[in-house]
Amino acid sequence: TENQQLFSLTAAFAVRLSGTKYGCGIGGCGACTVMISTYEPTSKKIMHYPANSCLLPICSLHSSAVTTVEGVGSTKTRVHPIQERLAKCHGSQCGFCTPGMVMSMYALLRNHPEPSMEQITAALDGRFTFTIVSRILQNGGNQVCYEFQPVDPTQEFIFPPELMRMAQEQQKRTLVFRGERTTWISPTNLRELLELKAMYPKAPLIVGNTRLEMKRDGVHHPVFIHPTRIPDLHVVSNTNNGLVIGAACSLAQLRDILMKVVPELPEEKTKIFRALLQQLKTLAGEQIRSLASLGGHIVSRGSTWDLNPVLAVGNSVLSLASKDGTRQIPLNDQFLAGYENADLKPKEIIVSVFIPYSKKDDFVSAFRQAERRRNAVSVVNSGMRVLFKPNTDIIMDMNILYGGTGPITVSARKSCQRLIGRQWNEQMLDEACKLVLGEISLSPSAPGGKVEYRRTLLVSFLFKFYLEVLYGLNKMYPAKFPDLSKKNLSALGAFHSEVPQGMQTYQVSEDVDPVQPPQDPVGRPIMHQSGVKHATGEAVYCNDIRAVDEELFLAVVTSSRAHAKIVTIDVSEALKVPGVVDVVTAEDVPGKNGTDDEQAYAKDEVICVGQIVCAVVAESAVQAKQGVEKMKIEYEDLEPILTIEDAIKHNSYFGKEKKIEQGNIEEGFKSADEIIEGEIHIGGQEHFYLETNSVLVVPRGEDNEMDVHVSTQDAARVQEFVALALDVQSSKIMCHTKRVGGAFGGKITKPAIFAVVAAVAANKTGRPIRFTLERDEDMLITGGRHPFFGKYKVGFTNDGRITAADIEPYINAGCTLDDSEMVIEYVVLKTDNAYKIPNLRIRGRACKTNLPSNTAFRGFGFPQSGLFTESWITTVATQTGLPQEKIREINMYKEVNLTPFKEELDATNLVKCWKECMEKSEYYSRKTAVEEFNKQNYWKKKGIAIIPMKFSVGFNATQYHQAAALVHIYTDGSVLVTHGGIELGQGIHTKMLQIASRELKVPLSYVHFCETSTITVPNAIVTAGSIGSDVNGKAVQNACQILRKRLEPIINKNPEGKWEDWITEAYDQSVSLSATGYFRGYMVNMNWDTGEGQAFPYFVFGAACSEVEIDCLTGDHKNIRTDIVMDACFSINPAVDIGQIEGAFVQGVGLYTMEEIKFSPEGEQYTLGPDTYKIPAVCDIPEQFRVYLLPNSRNPIAIYSAKGIGEAGLFLGCSVFFAIWDAVAAVRKERGLTGTFTLNSPLTIERIRMACADNFTEMVRLDDHNGLFWPWNL
Repeated sequence: TENQQLFSLTAAFAVRLSGTKYGCGIGGCGACTVMISTYEPTSKKIMHYPANSCLLPICSLHSSAVTTVEGVGSTKTRVHPIQERLAKCHGSQCGFCTPGMVMSMYALLRNHPEPSMEQITAALDGRFTFTIVSRILQNGGNQVCYEFQPVDPTQEFIFPPELMRMAQEQQKRTLVFRGERTTWISPTNLRELLELKAMYPKAPLIVGNTRLEMKRDGVHHPVFIHPTRIPDLHVVSNTNNGLVIGAACSLAQLRDILMKVVPELPEEKTKIFRALLQQLKTLAGEQIRSLASLGGHIVSRGSTWDLNPVLAVGNSVLSLASKDGTRQIPLNDQFLAGYENADLKPKEIIVSVFIPYSKKDDFVSAFRQAERRRNAVSVVNSGMRVLFKPNTDIIMDMNILYGGTGPITVSARKSCQRLIGRQWNEQMLDEACKLVLGEISLSPSAPGGKVEYRRTLLVSFLFKFYLEVLYGLNKMYPAKFPDLSKKNLSALGAFHSEVPQGMQTYQVSEDVDPVQPPQDPVGRPIMHQSGVKHATGEAVYCNDIRAVDEELFLAVVTSSRAHAKIVTIDVSEALKVPGVVDVVTAEDVPGKNGTDDEQAYAKDEVICVGQIVCAVVAESAVQAKQGVEKMKIEYEDLEPILTIEDAIKHNSYFGKEKKIEQGNIEEGFKSADEIIEGEIHIGGQEHFYLETNSVLVVPRGEDNEMDVHVSTQDAARVQEFVALALDVQSSKIMCHTKRVGGAFGGKITKPAIFAVVAAVAANKTGRPIRFTLERDEDMLITGGRHPFFGKYKVGFTNDGRITAADIEPYINAGCTLDDSEMVIEYVVLKTDNAYKIPNLRIRGRACKTNLPSNTAFRGFGFPQSGLFTESWITTVATQTGLPQEKIREINMYKEVNLTPFKEELDATNLVKCWKECMEKSEYYSRKTAVEEFNKQNYWKKKGIAIIPMKFSVGFNATQYHQAAALVHIYTDGSVLVTHGGIELGQGIHTKMLQIASRELKVPLSYVHFCETSTITVPNAIVTAGSIGSDVNGKAVQNACQILRKRLEPIINKNPEGKWEDWITEAYDQSVSLSATGYFRGYMVNMNWDTGEGQAFPYFVFGAACSEVEIDCLTGDHKNIRTDIVMDACFSINPAVDIGQIEGAFVQGVGLYTMEEIKFSPEGEQYTLGPDTYKIPAVCDIPEQFRVYLLPNSRNPIAIYSAKGIGEAGLFLGCSVFFAIWDAVAAVRKERGLTGTFTLNSPLTIERIRMACADNFTEMVRLDDHNGLFWPWNL
């Protein structure tokens, strides 16, 4: 729409600067961060701030300077010190979001040349992380010594003088921008603004645009008013009674104002200010705080907006103005509820907000709890205030407001009125809790779910407030009011994120091979091949490819039903949309429509919400989306199956049961002293790669040839599917992948379907097709990690030795087979983890449901099966009363053993990792300290856990391990390496260049990699399973060895010659300087009829110890410290490998503790973006994060004795899960809740809080819901 064009700087710029990435479109990921610089003519000051370009209205930038990452530095001019440090300290992996990271830091440095660590952390609040942020905040340079150029402010771009002049000249000039249907007006004074508002009462006032854009309501607004140039709206004044803040002041400015004012005033006057500051520190990211205005925050009245309850209880006053005059109204619960007599009139605006000083006997507190501590919308928030009669604890006035309990912020007004005159004591607290729960209702079907948890937070926050006030009274009147008990002191305060500190320890190559030549890069922490280009924004991703002549844009129409017949598809209205060229359906596929299992275009029937039904192609992306909105599809609903339990009930499965068995299960149970049975649920996980799926298809115009540029892990699969769909030979389809902006398994199968959708459209129209999914579309369509349900029956002796285990794992495959059969095989094969169970039976099934098809994901079933196993191991420890680490140790594989499927396993390094982790983490001394802490603290508890790991690498079929490479040497001596592996951020190309450099004995600078293509390396295997570097490295090694052997006679004749001389001579002698390398693959096999085989090439061992602290009243937790020991053997590139371990671990923390996919009872996914789905951020990195690579370890079957570790670290994130479990167990034990209990994954704030049972959870649980209700989510 025209509105969308106005409201996206990212979309509006046609200047071909591709460094700024489009990640989510709602200001939630930070990938599109730019720096905005403005000149204020009155004060003559230049201000810089970071902003999400996807939210920036293009018209709002008139007379502003916009700096993208290209303006910071480039390889063509000068690499900025920020970019240099980020690259050299190994601070990027896939690199897609790295430019946004650079811009966040750059904007900070322009304002604060010597920022504090707190400012740095705040600047990165809007950033997601799998490891990158930790490398910035840790002293990343500890891996290798680099000389860094200093930051020199004199070398930065100046603010353009012509923009200064423009700002000066246009101070008093109204700016008007007119489109075909929309007008943007920017007035210069309050009088003019009020006249415009009288003329256009429904016109939105746009300041930061964070609310309007995020709503995505699709409403067309003929007029927008942009009032940011009006001085009256930016006023900041200090009166005798409080502060006056202009409504257009940003939240970042409000924070800075309050931080300056608070230390200058008496403490008793600043209680409201300090409560606001507390909320501002965690509210959104710095980009949003820099854009969002105070007035916009107030007037939008979001239920989960954190400042409004505090402003309301603080008796803030809104100054309003209209053409008819001015007036003031209280910012109270009635205003926030939108009551007509307490609200703005249509022609009024908020000019300023008065925030009064607090009084001596005032107590004000603010509370919030979100799914992530920073940059996440609150689940529940609150502002609370009480005023006492002077020198007493008798309540004179009281006000409590809550957000997050419904569509509006609500007040416990009646409850507060009844408490006036009461003393501040436990009797008052008990009555207050009952009154509040009675007054603040929450339907069992309330949107957002978490009903019992949200109700528990109402009283948990009230209890915290009660204690904070008691503490304050004691400080004010120590003679009158006693000290808080030790028990209750621990309830005070929320967790604050400390700056993460890291340590990475590995064996340097010189220690392994003292005679290794200095130019040999193998074993050294070489910078990522594209690291600098990541940081400068010059790294090209699929959607960065320049526009192709006559290209069209494609948007898909997806099913709105979980299971239904397609009755009709009406394309008539869509074809009338200007710019729409055609609509493509299954009828347009000349060949095979996907696979027998999964159709590219749905035909006759849809089997999940989000299935692609048809596609609209148009001259622009906006027009294609408009066409999608006009499509009409009529369905006839069929009964869906949505959950694993439903599938079991209806016997709905893919394939046969997968089973392995060893020993005698019945005899094992007979020999047990005790038997336990239980069930575990583990939720799925979104891949959340920052680069959404993208494909560009370009017909070559002859012989049915077609170039397919695609973001994929499996180019050969894309080639095969497109060829089958177009009914042409594979040799006519050329697939190209330069690099991928994150994948994690999610770009193995689905990109082939997207490529078919685009290729069929290109075939029909004869024109190039560009198809890039929006974030919500990608999350809706692609599926993710398989949700898991497991049943166990485990027998054990009194000393903790497990004698038998009968295991039944199930996964939710979704609507098509995809990779689910292989995933359930891996679940079954890997369930033993690190434990030798003498009598074991595992029977697994993949459940067929009507949810989007789940697919491969980093770890491939092991993160689910491993957590499941560790859960019942933990339960055995609880039942026996023995320490968890003793149960793990006594049952662990030792020395040479056989797995349940009869593969030989040498567990020597497993035991070494375990012992090393015990020692490095100081486990026993810290465990004692944790126990002591828990004795001293009732409302906060610590937990610690150590977890071993046996991770099997690769695939259980030999053909998936083959690889090929093509190496050219040119006559100038330069080397071009190509291979079948794809760069996903795991550094595979960097390692291949290191291998080529070693084998050819040339400097690394001589070797180059271009792209992965089906033209150069045919039939390449998928880049997955942690073996990409292994097998492609063998192929590159083979090709280089062939070339070196050809050159040996020439080298032997002239041993003192230069490389270039040898190559020239080889050419003159007609020696081929091109070679194909090949690796046949690791020999593996698995016979499911016998349940035996050599299923995997080798195993990776590891162990992790994590310590956490939980808040028993809110369910929040803090990751204090993690130590990881990993058996990576001889690492080809320790910097890359450690980055993979750290990143995988943090992704595992997300899986096990916060990432939660929600579906409606009709099978529609709710969690479709960073606003509703939370992945780890800066605040989730352990404060102490230490990674050790096990020294003196070898892997004789792999290249250079290395191991593939791209996935293994993810499972070790469960050490945080079990540390939380340990803390919860301490809570329950202290409260007399003895015996076993189960915690499902993810272990979210809700699950932690409700497991810490107390009087407050009991109050809520006693409040039973009468009758049946329709749940909000599955």
